[in-house]
Amino acid sequence: MGKTIDLNCDLGESYGAWTMGQDEAILDLITSANIACGFHAGDPATMARTLQLAAARGVALGAHPSLPDLQGFGRRTMAITPAEARGLILYQVGALDAFARAAGTRLRHVKPHGALYNMAAKDEALAAAIAGAIRDFDPTLILVGLSGSASIQAGQALGLTCASEVFADRGYEADGSLSPRGQPGAMITDADVAVARVLRMVLEGRVESRTGGDVALQADTVCLHGDQPEALAFTRRLRSALEQASVKVRAR
Repeated sequence: MGKTIDLNCDLGESYGAWTMGQDEAILDLITSANIACGFHAGDPATMARTLQLAAARGVALGAHPSLPDLQGFGRRTMAITPAEARGLILYQVGALDAFARAAGTRLRHVKPHGALYNMAAKDEALAAAIAGAIRDFDPTLILVGLSGSASIQAGQALGLTCASEVFADRGYEADGSLSPRGQPGAMITDADVAVARVLRMVLEGRVESRTGGDVALQADTVCLHGDQPEALAFTRRLRSALEQASVKVRAR
């Protein structure tokens, strides 16, 4: 059987009069949408509109819950308990699910955002709380987490379907974690390099770490950041490269 891959993108991150990304255009190229739920970005009107735009194109709908950090765009680490993490997930997934139900559709997956995602990738108790909240809300939802992380292990332990995620534009550490933003090599800005890295992750299950040497990983879905200036052009290029390599692009 040939290789398949899901292309996901974080969307719905506009807020009030502030516009982020090129959501409508990029929805024509991706297969899964992670929709902000209001805690790091997004607002009710943006949530509803983004969900409707994605559903109209047959793009899989997912919640993108975050730490409560509008000012820091959800990228600042916070000390929270597993019980607090559970509440954050249930509150935000429930909010987006209400819009999905009102539109006559349903959510397909949950992908934590930013610092919450990275914290859960290493913290087993936090990962278990997030996975447990997803299972208790709807055990058919797919948990999207960093490949090889505590998030994936926690989801699998609770019987959830999990999608191991890799990143087109992020550097990797030797342990498989993402390189912290602001560190040299944390962001991959060369499109040629990024496309080549994704192809290798999908076809070979390996990526070169920031410090040299390969990291083994599972690639079920590739994250694309829609807030980058060249996001639309890069997504077109990456999808074309995958299809030319006989990789089928479809949602999980």
